[in-house]
Amino acid sequence: MTPGSSSGTSSIRDRVRPATLEELANIPWLRTLTPLERRRAEAAVVVGDAEPGDLVCRIGRAPTYWFGVVEGLLKMSNDNADGTSMTYSGLPPGGWFGEGTALKREPYRYNIQALRRSVVAGLPIDDFHWLLDHSIGFNRFVMNQLNERLGQFIAAREADRLNNPDARVARNLAALFNPVLFPGVGELLRITQQELAYLIGLSRQRVNEALRTLQAQGAIRVEYGGLRVLDLTALRVGAVGGKGGV
Repeated sequence: MTPGSSSGTSSIRDRVRPATLEELANIPWLRTLTPLERRRAEAAVVVGDAEPGDLVCRIGRAPTYWFGVVEGLLKMSNDNADGTSMTYSGLPPGGWFGEGTALKREPYRYNIQALRRSVVAGLPIDDFHWLLDHSIGFNRFVMNQLNERLGQFIAAREADRLNNPDARVARNLAALFNPVLFPGVGELLRITQQELAYLIGLSRQRVNEALRTLQAQGAIRVEYGGLRVLDLTALRVGAVGGKGGV
């Protein structure tokens, strides 16, 4: 796995271990495999315990694993020419990412960083390609991932153009609650308002205001340690009223 942040004394690569049975049970694509394919994949999968700030993937590095989030929260971002960072997406539990990069075996064009303590699973790149060559179920899963991710990025582009912060928060929450890309989330997303503000690019105070608006409209419920979705369709539409500003 890719080395972590330079500020720590160790990296996620130093904390790699075999996956537990419980962790394997929560990997969605394993259920698409035949018994033989699954035995090979389960033997190959490893997990790493990521600390906040650890880089799972780094711009310019060649992929060695296809990654997924078992627990925690990661972010996909890039560095602008002026030194600022542009966040593309949050990556909550159940999400597997980077299949396009793994398919082409090209260097990463983005960073993947842990926002909090997280558990990250990795399937070695050679085993990823072996499954592509041998498993119909795995191919369908990867194609579905690519198709769903394309739709997500189109929606994210539309959300970035919205002048209504409430609608931006709604659209971004809908992406994090995507049941295809992030099946481990379910109806309750474990996230703080500060983490959400960081992913969306708004102030924590403005995100707080938007969450209150969405809760009043019955789209979500703010709970201790997270947010519960009540109306995913409303979040996807983002058709909520609210004040402007950041």
